[in-house]
Amino acid sequence: MKAARLHAYHEPLKLDQVDEPKALGPLDVVVRIGAAGLCRTDLHIQEGQWAEKSGVQLPYTPGHENAGWVHEIGSAVTNVERGDTVIVHPFITCGLCGPCRRGDDMHCVNGSFPGIDRDGGFADFLLTSARSVVKLGPALEPKDIAALADAGLTAIHAVKRAIPVLTAGTTAVVIGAGGLGHIGIQCLKAMTPAEIVVIDPSEKALTLAGELGADHTVKVDGSHVDTVKEMTDGFGAEAIIDFVGERGAIEDGIAMVRDGGFYYVIGYGENINIPTIDVISREISFIGNLVGTYADLEELMTLTAQGQVSLHTTTYPLDAINDAMADLNGGRLQGRGILVPAGG
Repeated sequence: MKAARLHAYHEPLKLDQVDEPKALGPLDVVVRIGAAGLCRTDLHIQEGQWAEKSGVQLPYTPGHENAGWVHEIGSAVTNVERGDTVIVHPFITCGLCGPCRRGDDMHCVNGSFPGIDRDGGFADFLLTSARSVVKLGPALEPKDIAALADAGLTAIHAVKRAIPVLTAGTTAVVIGAGGLGHIGIQCLKAMTPAEIVVIDPSEKALTLAGELGADHTVKVDGSHVDTVKEMTDGFGAEAIIDFVGERGAIEDGIAMVRDGGFYYVIGYGENINIPTIDVISREISFIGNLVGTYADLEELMTLTAQGQVSLHTTTYPLDAINDAMADLNGGRLQGRGILVPAGG
């Protein structure tokens, strides 16, 4: 099969011919990839930021936002059949450890992460597990929902954690209305009564944010922090939901959160730099968000089926992987980039 593989950090991916994966274990599922979402994490992988954490040996295949059709199943798989349309939860979990028993999938002590610490979905086929596949209606096209497997899942997970904070009369500031942010805005609109303020440097992204439910949009122009403070009577927002995590977003977010507020970290790339005395005196809480659970993904699929969440995407053939990554890195993508293999 064809796969886009990383052979060396800081270099473009290469298209290789590799062996197709096989369903050798009883709960194995091989998915024929219909679409694979492109994530900023893929750029960070290419930059070597995950080299020590993942422990992978190069070359390997990235891609952790995947959807397609069941191609082969192991002997004990009963929840899907060959030909079923599925979206793939990005983590492969054991189901037996303490976190799995509690429904805390992303902290499975025996888990593995295709596209991070083993071969992912920038290929014609992906090996995953029966525990990771969510069966979908045949009318759903993988290219229309693939990015919900991570971008959407991460967004809804963060929003669900913020729900107790975002009661009527509160404000949520969304930093970044791109691939994750535009989904987060829709989840906030569907699941909370909070007033939604979106900041972004792109006029197109802000226009989209307004169409998707943002109550206010603010262009990043040097005065945006003051603008948000004015909107919140000088106090700042109860919740900052940061889908960027770099390029000045963190400093802006800390300046815009009110005392006693909550800062939800989703995007990453730089460090949080704040004196501990400020954390204490202002009583700010920083909350990390690592993708989401299987239950989160099912809930997101329900919102999608109800028409409350939709993806804005740009599609690329698999052999244009490096063009797609360059567009993502250069800020030229609106919504999410989607790779479609030749057979997708």
